[in-house]
Amino acid sequence: MTDYVADVGKYVDNVDEAVVDKIVKYCGIALRNRDSATVAASDPAELKTVRDGFAAKKLGLSAEEADAGIAKVCETMKGVRSKSRVTFYYLLADATGSMGKLG
Repeated sequence: MTDYVADVGKYVDNVDEAVVDKIVKYCGIALRNRDSATVAASDPAELKTVRDGFAAKKLGLSAEEADAGIAKVCETMKGVRSKSRVTFYYLLADATGSMGKLG
């Protein structure tokens, strides 16, 4: 199993491990497959799935709020080829001020 806390820690100083655990549980079985465990930030369909799935359903974000947050996360992680879905979702919640909805 990937050390999700360490990966998130590359981008934020104080990682909330409880939030990481909740994201891991939310993603569930998808994390077992290498392809679905990562976010393809160059694929508009993938980003739409993030927006309409996790951002809307779990974080309660509007499409506009989600798109702005996703853009920030893509910029933050731009040098990373395989973007961990858990890290991406954590940074999205952080970027949009939605961490409280996961805690």
